[in-house]
Amino acid sequence: MNVLELELPAAVADTIVLVLVLIGAILCLSAAVGLLHFRDVPSRLHAATKPQVLGLLLICLAIAVSQRTIGGILLGLVISTPVILLQFATAPLSAHMVGRQAYRNGTIQSRDLVVDEYAESKQTPPAAG
Repeated sequence: MNVLELELPAAVADTIVLVLVLIGAILCLSAAVGLLHFRDVPSRLHAATKPQVLGLLLICLAIAVSQRTIGGILLGLVISTPVILLQFATAPLSAHMVGRQAYRNGTIQSRDLVVDEYAESKQTPPAAG
């Protein structure tokens, strides 16, 4: 018998998939609630990126485990890896761009910042007139 053809028992695989999808859905729901509940931009950015990415990761893992065989799980992981990598690459980048634009617009309160690395960039240079 081939190692890739080994199969998880149906009850075990279904339980693992159920738990992964449930935790992933709760994380995605908490991200949505955080976007609606939080008032300031940094808190909303945190809620939009951290739990959402982990929730997607768990749901993609559940998709892979639902294939039940070792070969199917590996194939599911290979297929869902680009989705996960794209989410890992774009979520922090988009959060950074939104946060930077909010800082430029003055939406972020300067008194709430511990370190303000962009304070010098807001000042007009002496030679600019």
